[in-house]
Amino acid sequence: MLIKNVISRLDMITCALCNDAPCSSVCPSGDPAKALLGIWFDDQDVAALKLPDKNICAQCDAPCEKACVNSGSVPIKHLMNVLYEKVRPEAEIPIPDDIERLKCDICGVSLENPFLLSSSVVASTYDMCERAFDAGWAGACFKTICSLDIHEASPRFSAIKGDNGSIIGFKNIEQLSDHSVAENMEIFRRLKKNYPTKFILASIMGKDEAEWESLARLCEENGADSVELNFSCPNMQEDGLGSDIGQVPELVERFTRAAKRSTTIPVLAKLTPNVATMSPAAEAALRGGADGIAAINTIKSIVGVSPYTYVSAPAVKGKSAVGGYSGNAVKPIALRFIAEIGQNAKLKGMHISGMGGIETWRDALEFILMGAGSIQITTAVMQYGYRIIDDLKAGLNYYLAQMGIKSVKDIIGAGLDSVSDTTDVLERDTVLFPAFDLDKCNGCGRCVISCNDGGHQAIKFDDRRPKLDGSKCVGCHLCRIICPTGAIAAGKKRVNLKNREI
Repeated sequence: MLIKNVISRLDMITCALCNDAPCSSVCPSGDPAKALLGIWFDDQDVAALKLPDKNICAQCDAPCEKACVNSGSVPIKHLMNVLYEKVRPEAEIPIPDDIERLKCDICGVSLENPFLLSSSVVASTYDMCERAFDAGWAGACFKTICSLDIHEASPRFSAIKGDNGSIIGFKNIEQLSDHSVAENMEIFRRLKKNYPTKFILASIMGKDEAEWESLARLCEENGADSVELNFSCPNMQEDGLGSDIGQVPELVERFTRAAKRSTTIPVLAKLTPNVATMSPAAEAALRGGADGIAAINTIKSIVGVSPYTYVSAPAVKGKSAVGGYSGNAVKPIALRFIAEIGQNAKLKGMHISGMGGIETWRDALEFILMGAGSIQITTAVMQYGYRIIDDLKAGLNYYLAQMGIKSVKDIIGAGLDSVSDTTDVLERDTVLFPAFDLDKCNGCGRCVISCNDGGHQAIKFDDRRPKLDGSKCVGCHLCRIICPTGAIAAGKKRVNLKNREI
């Protein structure tokens, strides 16, 4: 079943995605927790194919559900049976024997796969990078190195959550590495000695040209494979740093040139999304000698204003501040900027390292199709841990093999031709009707409500089943988006607007 999910996250909404999951510890011959992670991270084919050949769950009395930390509320046995009975038989290919097709590079420096930790707390110590590398991450962009005296606020994180408790949007007011430059250089030396094939991307921030130059040189001398210039952090205490630079192309060019003249390794400029368009800064980085662009950093935001204290989150002794917004909610914005850079003819040949709301291999694939040659992740790791690399790699590798694509590099930017920055290219003379799957429909009537109050009054209830009025339907597909059971899909019937004929 090509890129199709039979089970949704809604089917396991109560699953806590446990550490050292009790469900697996009591299972007599399987690892249901691993399969549940596969479902959660859109990797159902691989999860099903990794199950034992015989359906051991069919006749089992489900000790996994009894051991569940959420009092057995997760239908583990049912989900395993669905993997066996529906997903596995429709898997088009077996699990590929190798992951060679995931190999890629950043500006000619090899990567074993496209996935790196992005510059943040998830890549801020030797031990953390060590565990990530052992788990299978191709490399890490280390938390931004600087000479500033960093003192963090507490608390410094807040979030917007969905119905199942998972993070939709994440806000931080965190700054840069609080280790000294010397301490960070020692970490680089140890990492390169012990993990010579892993990619070390050194994020740096200087206060002036001399500091950008000296930090870039030090990183190369101590084992970094590439340097990332942080022109994008929105949380700096001092003016004239971070995103203040990224909003001024002249400064981007000047400081990029400073870093380039002291190093021979590739230099990426990490640009801020807190601009109308990213191309002016990206072109300035190119003029300064940058080899690539990293985007996006977090978006300036305010979240969670308390109705009692009137202070937004995170509140620090009655005060708060504008902070950086990340998580899956920012992915559409990130993709828009990646596509803008990917379509810019002046930037052709520059490497794009994409980030912003990536959780699953499908998210990563979207960035690759919009022009990203490598992928960086933070917020999903903060929420789910380094272990997500298993499904990132397995899911992307399975997709590539399923599609007959020999290398992930072959599809970098493959989706750019479909994107226009204006809507004047869109065909507007026909209407594509929605199609209703009555076997999936639970008769809730949400489609009727939405179409009546937010659409074109084209759906009526008939014995608690939706019925489409084709004379009124304009094909907006609002009903399809809001349907809680996925019972509405794009149909095959298309009509001409002028005469309402097929």
